[in-house]
Amino acid sequence: MDGSVLTLEMMVVLGLLAFTVFLFVSEIIRIDLAALLVMALLGILSTVPGLGNLSDGADLFAGFSSNAVISIIAVMIVGAGLDKTGLMSKVAALILKRGGTTEGRIIPIVSGTVGVISSFMQNVGAAALFLPVISRISARTEIPMSRLAMPMGFCAILGGTITMVGSSPLILLNDLLATANDMLPAGQQMEPFGLFSVTPIGIMLVLTGVLYFVLLGRWILPGQRGRGEDAGAARSMQDYIENTYGLRADMFELSVPEGSILIGQTLSDVMVAHHLYILGTSYKGHKVIAPMADTVIEAPCRLAVLGLRRALEDEFCTPYNVKILPALDIFADDFAATESGVAEVVIPPGSSVIGQSPIDLRLRSKHGLSILAIHRGEDTLSHVETEDHVATHIGAVPLQAGDTLVVHVRWEKLTRLKQDRDYVVVTSDFPQEELRPNKVNWALGFFAMTLGLILFTDLLLSLCLLAGALGMILSRVLSIDEAYDAVSWSTVFLLASLIPLGQAVQNTGTAAWIAGQILTLLDGWPLWALQAGLAVLATAFTLVMSNVGATVLLVPLAVSIAFEAGGDPAIFALTVAISTSNSFLIPTHQVNALIMGPAGYRVVDFVRSGGIMTILFLVVSLVGLSIFF
Repeated sequence: MDGSVLTLEMMVVLGLLAFTVFLFVSEIIRIDLAALLVMALLGILSTVPGLGNLSDGADLFAGFSSNAVISIIAVMIVGAGLDKTGLMSKVAALILKRGGTTEGRIIPIVSGTVGVISSFMQNVGAAALFLPVISRISARTEIPMSRLAMPMGFCAILGGTITMVGSSPLILLNDLLATANDMLPAGQQMEPFGLFSVTPIGIMLVLTGVLYFVLLGRWILPGQRGRGEDAGAARSMQDYIENTYGLRADMFELSVPEGSILIGQTLSDVMVAHHLYILGTSYKGHKVIAPMADTVIEAPCRLAVLGLRRALEDEFCTPYNVKILPALDIFADDFAATESGVAEVVIPPGSSVIGQSPIDLRLRSKHGLSILAIHRGEDTLSHVETEDHVATHIGAVPLQAGDTLVVHVRWEKLTRLKQDRDYVVVTSDFPQEELRPNKVNWALGFFAMTLGLILFTDLLLSLCLLAGALGMILSRVLSIDEAYDAVSWSTVFLLASLIPLGQAVQNTGTAAWIAGQILTLLDGWPLWALQAGLAVLATAFTLVMSNVGATVLLVPLAVSIAFEAGGDPAIFALTVAISTSNSFLIPTHQVNALIMGPAGYRVVDFVRSGGIMTILFLVVSLVGLSIFF
């Protein structure tokens, strides 16, 4: 097909591209629905005489079985398996311990880590692996997930430029150079690039991305968004207690040193005497959540306490030589909104626990329930004395039918309690899942196997990841239903529906025509301008077609232009392969599509944040190429 002549098929494809961009930017309909609509239009138009090259009917739905889409499905399942063992929560805790709870410190740690991981595994895999991590961090710090996901996702894309195996275009580049060498004389053969040839440029790009979000993040990142993680974090435990039951209290971690006169007293005595709740203890590395009321305090130890700061400071800490830590430390993960919180449990008529007290029932040791209050009729009984409530030793109060127990509990314990007919769990908006820490070795084993297959075999990426996903299911780290639930199907449909449009751009010669028109404009320009023009062209192409497709199409053109202009063809080819990772403007890149749903992003968010990142990428990559090559 003559790429210099604009055919009817090309005009139709250009119209569909413009229509797709309009739907994405205007958001008249959901972005995944827009992609499905464009795919359907492509199929219908291909039946019109003269438009047969738009799509082969047999391949219209091939995107759903593509390597990229199957890889995304599998990597989501692998990530969910690691999260199910509690491993991702531990990673989040480690990051918070090193980086604190401020956005300015968390972003560089998370983004830098993802960038490094992305240098030796596919960037969508690195991003999917860290989605559960940033979800945990968001819940614990009350930083909206929408302010963490984009820096993480962008740096996952940037990290793919650190090594020659970090992204598909760079993996493909040496093969394309070898093909081009077959048509060149012996004296003009191009040498293949080594594994770390691009490392200096990749590091420059990752550092640029990190600095970009650290310095400008407060203005370019959207605020409160997401599918519920942020809302759950914002509705903190102490707010709920105060608003519903009039009990004002805050969570603190106390350090009890040697010599404190608290030593030897029981938790029950301390709670009743000082109107506070002790929800956790830690002594010599042994941590207990919802400890038994008759537990004796030993030192040095840590206590997780719910109470009033003023009362704690004046009536407790000073007399007992106890220190309030500035933030939760040892107990930070245990009392995160994703792990535990306040719930309401009703005693139904006919329950066998009626007439017995919480102490008699040993609710702490048996069910992990720390009783904060008992709501009975119009009254609320609690340890805490307020203007409306007199302090009561609620552990000794016999329970009655209809009592509402306000409890602090780990969500996994509450999930189990739902099976006990003696209690009715009223609270429903909590993570109703049970972690499987006993499966962590299986999960890590299959994750390591997946990485090994990716790095040391020639198997398809999708097959490597699918093997890991199946391992997670067969070893019962996840059930098959949990695996289905772990997949963001809107992301799958978005990517699968856009793949036929990218194929139409290539098959109809539209890509070659666009390239030809732009390169005609660059004719006679200096070498640096030609190189910059190729970088811009590759950036534009990767927004509307796969980065692999853009690389395959543009590398031969780049080599030809370099020879004609007297430049280094290998460097021009490398410019194209790096620039096809410059995909931040719209959510067509796999990583952008992956983070869009969980973080609640709109296309305009990518246009605003990605626009500046696109320019920075072009400038930094071209400067790096000029310095190191």
